[in-house]
Amino acid sequence: MSAATTNTATRRPFIKSRAMRRFLSNKMALVGLAMVLSLTVACFLGPHLLPYDELFIDLRARFAPPGTGAHIFGTDPLGRDIAARLFHAGQISMAVGFAVMLIATTIGSVVGVVSGYYGGVVSAVLMRIVDAFLSFPSVFLLLALAAFIQPGPVMIALIISATSWMEVARIVDSEVKSLRNQDFVQAAHMLGLSGRWIMFRELLPNAIGPIIVAATLTVARAILLEAYISFLGYGIQPPLPSWGNMLNGAQQYLASAPWLAIVPGVAITIAVTGFNLIGDGLRDALDSRSQGH
Repeated sequence: MSAATTNTATRRPFIKSRAMRRFLSNKMALVGLAMVLSLTVACFLGPHLLPYDELFIDLRARFAPPGTGAHIFGTDPLGRDIAARLFHAGQISMAVGFAVMLIATTIGSVVGVVSGYYGGVVSAVLMRIVDAFLSFPSVFLLLALAAFIQPGPVMIALIISATSWMEVARIVDSEVKSLRNQDFVQAAHMLGLSGRWIMFRELLPNAIGPIIVAATLTVARAILLEAYISFLGYGIQPPLPSWGNMLNGAQQYLASAPWLAIVPGVAITIAVTGFNLIGDGLRDALDSRSQGH
C-alpha cells in the first residue's frame, strides 16, 4: 500500500465517526430519515397487509371515502383500493429514484474526476459538454425524450439519469481540482502510480462527501421528475400506478373526491422532503470545514 493511501486511510475512520455523530445530532436530518424509512417500509410491506391488490376492481365501491371498510385511503373511480395503488406506485418511484441516483452519480463522478484531474483542454471539453446539457431546460428535454421512447420504469429511470448527471460532474470537478495539488496526490505521483489509480483510489474517495450529498438530493429530484412527467401523461402508463398518474386521474374529481389527489400528493411531499432533509444533514455532517469542531 502506498504512503499516500496509508495516510488517507488512517484519517477516514476518524472523519467517518465524526460525520456520523454530527448527522445523528441533526434533528431535522433524523426527521427526514424517519420520513423516508417509514414511507419505504409502508410501500414495500403495506401491499402484503392489504386484502386488495392495485389492479382489483370493485365497481360497487367506487369513490369510497377513506376509512370505508378495508379501504384505509378510500377507492378511485373504478373502485380500486387507493392504498394498494399508492404503495405499489411508491415501490416504482423509489426504485426509479435510486436507479437514477446510481446511474447519474456514476456518470457524473467519472466525468468530474477525469475533468478535474487532467484539467486544461480535457476539462474545457468535458465542461462544455456539461454546459451544453445544462443549457436545455431539463423538463422539456425529459418530455421530448419520453415522447419518442416507450415509457416504463426502466426507460424513465434512464431518461431522468440523462438529465441529472451534470450537477454531480460539476461538483466532483470542482472538488478534485481543489485536491489534486494536495501532498497525498504529489506523493502518489512520486511513487509512480498511474493516473487511473490516483483518480479512482486517491482523489475520488476524498471527494466522497459532496458526492454522497449530491446523490441523496438526486433521489428527491428523480422522484419529483418521475411524478411530473407521469402526471403529464409521458411517464408510467396506466394501469400501472405511479404517484404522478394517480394525480393526473384525480384532476376532475378534486371537488367531489379530494382524497384522490391528497393521498399521492402527501406521499410525494413526504418522499421529497425526507430526502432533502437527509441531504441537508449530510452536507452539514460531511462539511470538511466543520470536521475539526
